[in-house]
Amino acid sequence: MKKLNSFCQVLLVVLLINFSVFAKLYATDYTISFTASGAATTISNVEVQNLTQSTSVVVPAGASVTLTGTTGAPYLKANSLNLKIYPNPITEKSIVSFYSEFGGKTDIAVYGMDGRTIIRTTKNLKAGTNQFKLSLPQGIFTLHINENGILHLGTVISQTMNKAELEFSGTEPAAGKPMQKVKASTTALGYNQGDQLLFKGYSGDLCTVVTLKPTGNTVVNFNFVECRDADGYNYPVVQIGDQVWMAENLKTTRYRNGDPITEQWAYNNDANNAAKYGRLYTWYAATDSRGIAPAGWHVPTDAEWTTLQNYLIANGYNYDGTTTGNKIAKALAATTDWYTYTGTGTPGADLTKNNSSGFTALPGGNRLKDGTFGNIGYYGNWWSSTELYTSSAWYRYLIYDGYGLYRGDRTKSYGFSVRCLRD
Repeated sequence: MKKLNSFCQVLLVVLLINFSVFAKLYATDYTISFTASGAATTISNVEVQNLTQSTSVVVPAGASVTLTGTTGAPYLKANSLNLKIYPNPITEKSIVSFYSEFGGKTDIAVYGMDGRTIIRTTKNLKAGTNQFKLSLPQGIFTLHINENGILHLGTVISQTMNKAELEFSGTEPAAGKPMQKVKASTTALGYNQGDQLLFKGYSGDLCTVVTLKPTGNTVVNFNFVECRDADGYNYPVVQIGDQVWMAENLKTTRYRNGDPITEQWAYNNDANNAAKYGRLYTWYAATDSRGIAPAGWHVPTDAEWTTLQNYLIANGYNYDGTTTGNKIAKALAATTDWYTYTGTGTPGADLTKNNSSGFTALPGGNRLKDGTFGNIGYYGNWWSSTELYTSSAWYRYLIYDGYGLYRGDRTKSYGFSVRCLRD
């Protein structure tokens, strides 16, 4: 009998020693389903982001999401009767064979022990037996095959140094060929207990953001709210405490009555910057009586910014989980576009850990009164509607290397970003 190589021996020893522990910790999947209310009662799709692991999936209309690996332990459940993997451990390539009861759109994914997606594809498969070849790098993985809501699960061990690949033979059914469907449908996403998830629900061009750390099966309701500016663009929204905020910076070029806003700019006069970061406005434009905010919305007062800040602090959104002190910058900052920094708890440190509030603050920089632009990637600045002196007003800002949401005052002719608050 051939001796197993050292890697396989180690795997077997670890699995045998810890089998009883793993059996107790065997991951129980959580199912997250979705409902809609408010301005729309149907959902087009849901984008689910695991902010902790920097992974995401898109969940189609009528489907739910299955969070897998909730304890962080590998799957030890035997392969389902309809799923075969041979050889396992993989020595070069394995043949994966599974029986599809209904056929049709099938999602195939392989996850690492940390929940990260190693490889993923979607195929339109036939009803009956399907096969594909699988190669993986060295390690232990979970295989998920989701065919119309029926989820096949299996553990795969690989002792090769191959790259991750799925290789199908044969052809897919012709496009348009009718396939039997089941009513229930689910999409899998790797998840460990305590991971921060962000859900973006869409209904047409309406979008609502919800953040959550699930601890069991949960229903997420999207309360859709229209937030449409004078140019016709509808903004995503997020509820934080009792307040409903825009989840993007304002980018309108017109007041509610249709008049053009003359004191507004794209950063460096580049339209691509306006599309991503929103536009920069003077305080005079932000508080003009013609209304810069969408109908039913307004530019927040200094006191309303303080309400947001106090809620996040009191409810554990400080980066260290405390409920005193102002350390909420990471909870507000988006997971992209911030200049990197090594200081723990700042927006620039490990961007994947940002945005637990769903506020999605981007560092849009500023425009000085002499017309020069600066600080994109480093600062995000937002006007309040509250005047300090005749020539200055209060604003809030985040900085890539700072811990808090800070308060300051600036000359009203500066160009800053604007976030609006629902009336």
